[in-house]
Amino acid sequence: MKTLRILALHGPNLNLLGTREPGHYGTTTLADINQKLIDMGDSLGLEITTFQSNHEGELVDRIQQAVSDHIDGIVINPAAYTHTSVALRDALLATSIPFIEVHLSNIHRREEFRHRSMLVDAATGVVAGFGATSYTLALTGLNDFLRTNQQ
Repeated sequence: MKTLRILALHGPNLNLLGTREPGHYGTTTLADINQKLIDMGDSLGLEITTFQSNHEGELVDRIQQAVSDHIDGIVINPAAYTHTSVALRDALLATSIPFIEVHLSNIHRREEFRHRSMLVDAATGVVAGFGATSYTLALTGLNDFLRTNQQ
């Protein structure tokens, strides 16, 4: 089985997971989520790279770098940039790398302004509302998609 390279991208304020609004986001830390993705990746034949930034431009740069890094797929939680970032959308579309949009909370059960995603119609899939498990569900779906659609 070919090892696939996956980039897990985390947007603004996700570095505060575990302490920030645990009613919405749970008590699992970003380090816990990253380790779970890495461990799961090992069992699925995936090489997982993780990156978090509170800065839109750094996220765009990392998405663009994914091409030269030969990344096969991206799991992205754009966090607050979900609702505002044309730049992230354009970067993802420019790479043509399949991506799954992931959210810890169900954005459609939250404030009205959170209901709109700038990425949803470009994403290979979307997982939301399952807390930290949203990430492993997204990784499972992306792995299945990539292995089914390999050329």
